[in-house]
Amino acid sequence: MTSLDLDRFREQADRFIAEQDEEVYLHYSGQKETLDLESIYERHADLTTLEQAQAIGELANGGYGVRELWRFACEGYMGSLTRSFDERIAELETSLTARLDGEEIPYRELRPRIANEDDRARRQQLDEAMRELTDEQLNPVYLEALDVVRDAARELGGGTYRDLYVDRFGWQLEELATQCRALLESTERLYEEQADRTFRERLGVALDEARPWDVPRLFRGATWDAQFPPERMVPALEWTLGGLGIDLRSQRNVVLDVEPRPTKAPRAFCSPIEVPERVMLVIKPIGGPDDWRALFHEAGHAEHFAHTSAELKVEARRLGDNAVTEGWAALFEHLADEPRWLTRMLDFPRPGEFAAEGAVGFLYAVRRYCAKLLYELEFHAAPDPLPMRARYVELLGDALKIEPTAANYLGDIDPGFYVSAYLRSWAFEAQMSDYLRRRHGSDWFASAKAGGELVELWSEGQSMTAEDMIRDVTGTELEMEAVGERIRERLAYG
Repeated sequence: MTSLDLDRFREQADRFIAEQDEEVYLHYSGQKETLDLESIYERHADLTTLEQAQAIGELANGGYGVRELWRFACEGYMGSLTRSFDERIAELETSLTARLDGEEIPYRELRPRIANEDDRARRQQLDEAMRELTDEQLNPVYLEALDVVRDAARELGGGTYRDLYVDRFGWQLEELATQCRALLESTERLYEEQADRTFRERLGVALDEARPWDVPRLFRGATWDAQFPPERMVPALEWTLGGLGIDLRSQRNVVLDVEPRPTKAPRAFCSPIEVPERVMLVIKPIGGPDDWRALFHEAGHAEHFAHTSAELKVEARRLGDNAVTEGWAALFEHLADEPRWLTRMLDFPRPGEFAAEGAVGFLYAVRRYCAKLLYELEFHAAPDPLPMRARYVELLGDALKIEPTAANYLGDIDPGFYVSAYLRSWAFEAQMSDYLRRRHGSDWFASAKAGGELVELWSEGQSMTAEDMIRDVTGTELEMEAVGERIRERLAYG
């Protein structure tokens, strides 16, 4: 390929991603019943061919940006082969219902119902209904798609899907797995003590008695709902951004979609349709701390994309290391558990107690994702996926001391080892928040100088990896153990 060919590929990739993001926005915001990816892939058919991926692969030694274009081309090729499966999954998720006590409950409403249900027996019924639909309807589609992906990984020279990312793309997943094993070991006793205490206090069950249907209810944090009313969510976000010198209402490139449509996804999400010109922040406010955390998480994404320099090439604006944007999202999300922010924003009673409880939930998530990475590395190297069902239960059950729902052994896997982006983003957040506090004080979130520094960093898009940005800003290496230290700090608030 010539440099001109590569520029044409960049331009077409930009349009391809924009069209996909708009389709995702319309479907999950409840404005479009179906998720129509097929026509988008057809319009850009020459972008996602095996030959195109192989041609760019020949230039992969041309630096970080070109390697990201190569990864995009490979993932685009695999996506072109699995788009029909994605559409089928989305269609099933919107059409399937569970019938309980004469009521038809949509599949996507089952988990929110579990989180909002006080009666434990009813939670179990809802969970079993979701598990049955997943096993009978969704998992056969996941298995079909998996066969296609595994064949494509071999065509792309990866051997296995795991080999494609580790050996071909050069991702340091095994090194990250080593850090995750160490973090699991160093936090095991802490988790057992803190999770057991929290389950007993909030749900009246010990950790060894807890089941999957108890977890959403526990971390829903319903006892704190009165302190997190839905009508104050957006004003709280506006106030927080205002303290950083950012006027959300005057940001023409950030659109808040708060319309309560029936088929709207229950959780907030961000769809950066045009970066940085048109970024959609979607929310269906119901209140409660988990809802606030979700909004602030997606607002972190939105501000990052909205401030990304338009002059950057597509690999830095739209591609690159997603641990960076997830890190900015985590930075904002964790403000909702920060005692000083809670006191200033909400005149919050017992902020230390709430922060400590939130730290237990975060520790659960961190340990879960550490186990997920270990599982996914094994899963994508295994010749047969079916025995991995038991391995999923074993690995996650050992990390969480709660046996997970075995039916989720396929749906709990995100494409492209995205689990690694979350894990590294949490280390990024821990080290970046420590830097901001040292540089701008504990109330850095109310400092226009801190906001100015963030805007400058956001303008870089994803032109650097999370490791490079942390090294450049703080002079330190990205370390998962920083997450453990951050959790212990927050637990001490209680």
